[in-house]
Amino acid sequence: MSSAPAARLDDVTLRFPRRADPVVRGLTFRIAPGEQVLVIGPSGAGKSTIVQLLSGVVPHSVTASMTGSVEVAGADTRGTSVVELSRSVAVVAQDPSSGICLPTVAEEVALPLENRAVPPALIAGRIDAALQTVGALPLRDRATGRLSGGEGQRVALAAALVARPAILLLDEPTSMLDSAGVAAVRSAIDSTLATASPAVVLIEHRLDEYGGDAGVGGLPSRAIVLDATGRMVADGPTPDVLRSAARELVAAGCWLPLEIELLAAFGVAGGLGSSEARAALAVACPAPEPSAAATGPVVLVAAGLAVSRVARARSMTEPVLAGIDLDVRGGEIVAVLGANGVGKSTLLLTLAGLLPPATGTVTGARPGMIFQNPEHQFVATTVRGEIGAGLPRDDATVELVQRLLEAHTLTHLADQHPHRLSGGEKRRLSVAAMLAHRRSVLLADEPTLGLDRRATIAVTRAFRAAAADGTAVVFCSHDLRTVAALADRVVVLAAGRIVADGPVGEVLRNSPMLDRARITVPPLVRWLLSEHGSASGMRRSLELLDDAVRSVA
Repeated sequence: MSSAPAARLDDVTLRFPRRADPVVRGLTFRIAPGEQVLVIGPSGAGKSTIVQLLSGVVPHSVTASMTGSVEVAGADTRGTSVVELSRSVAVVAQDPSSGICLPTVAEEVALPLENRAVPPALIAGRIDAALQTVGALPLRDRATGRLSGGEGQRVALAAALVARPAILLLDEPTSMLDSAGVAAVRSAIDSTLATASPAVVLIEHRLDEYGGDAGVGGLPSRAIVLDATGRMVADGPTPDVLRSAARELVAAGCWLPLEIELLAAFGVAGGLGSSEARAALAVACPAPEPSAAATGPVVLVAAGLAVSRVARARSMTEPVLAGIDLDVRGGEIVAVLGANGVGKSTLLLTLAGLLPPATGTVTGARPGMIFQNPEHQFVATTVRGEIGAGLPRDDATVELVQRLLEAHTLTHLADQHPHRLSGGEKRRLSVAAMLAHRRSVLLADEPTLGLDRRATIAVTRAFRAAAADGTAVVFCSHDLRTVAALADRVVVLAAGRIVADGPVGEVLRNSPMLDRARITVPPLVRWLLSEHGSASGMRRSLELLDDAVRSVA
């Protein structure tokens, strides 16, 4: 390995305008060529800011006050433009759609090669190889305006890999992906490391799925940990960092591999492979309780529904789902599952009245909608104003807004502009703002995407409280652990239609159907399903694990 670092930060502190505290403080570390580094920290800790610093977006494109120095591929970022840095650095951003600019997938992936003057005769083969590596070759001729969030994430990764960068920056590259997509990302990065050996900086919440069967051993070999104030509090071999700081990381709200979370919560090592860990979970597992089925009236009905996406030219494409019949009752929580591109987001947008049905009808109360991209719903200039937007200007609204600021850990950001928040902070704000309206039906597209562990618990409990008050909640998610903890009912989409619709335990036990729909149940949920005779027992066990996590200090 070369002695010259691929990247270097020396005593970097960064402040954003109108924000009292720095977003990162005194960061000092080096990354060697070919080294893989995992960056861990709670929402708002400054993880994405590190990507912005290393890519040159800070200080060149984002207004901020920076002290210290950042060097990438031997160049000081203060005196090197983003364009110049892009010759060495490739980025998969937290919102991949923000970087997609060309009309077709093939053109999008070709752009980095054309910018580097790669001979035209070589480009087509490299496009195909990059798309094949991330499991997206069937999307080659697709219009980028017709990509789902997860498909866009795969294409963004292919465009980052195709140029064989010296430094690869990955900001939650699996956040919108189904289980097959997570495996494809891991395989793509492994393949790239075997051939080109870039330095890799990975920010990731889905550590269990990313690590795969290897668990902690499947993660990048080095971990850097940021605390909630943006300080670096640990840096070392990933297994050592995770095990030695398990309780502190859980207390900070970090998502961790299950074996590390169990170590922090119950003091036992080994994960589900350990008899001691299974015994600790068994102690937490109560006897099954009768399931409380939703008894509210039907509040939303889809009949004979076919739904189509809207391309960037705003024209409707061919239907992606047809023959959809769906009744939703007040107080019911329904999870919509399916592989990337199957039409989950499109279905929610149609149910919300934001896309016209291709055929069929939607009747009932006008739902509230939490978008997959939180920025699509922001209308105010402050966090406080966003939560209160559209509500009466009275004492009751002031009190409600304050409660929601506290419940979603936004009080310290109340006067910030919504667009200046971190990804996780924007997600918390989007949830809080829609809960403020107390609609009878709430639709949520990946509502826990990008959230840390504690924020995810807060959102699931807020949805459960809304359902207890009679609100129907329909949400899409690739996080089967959250689905198991929250949903009463699961609707599975595949092959352009509903292939399953039933109680959560019943559907998640139907392995042949889930395999056909390309849905993988995580080990913890599988184990709990085998241990319990009812979904309510599984849910209660997950709640008790959440309680144990929340009690770690």
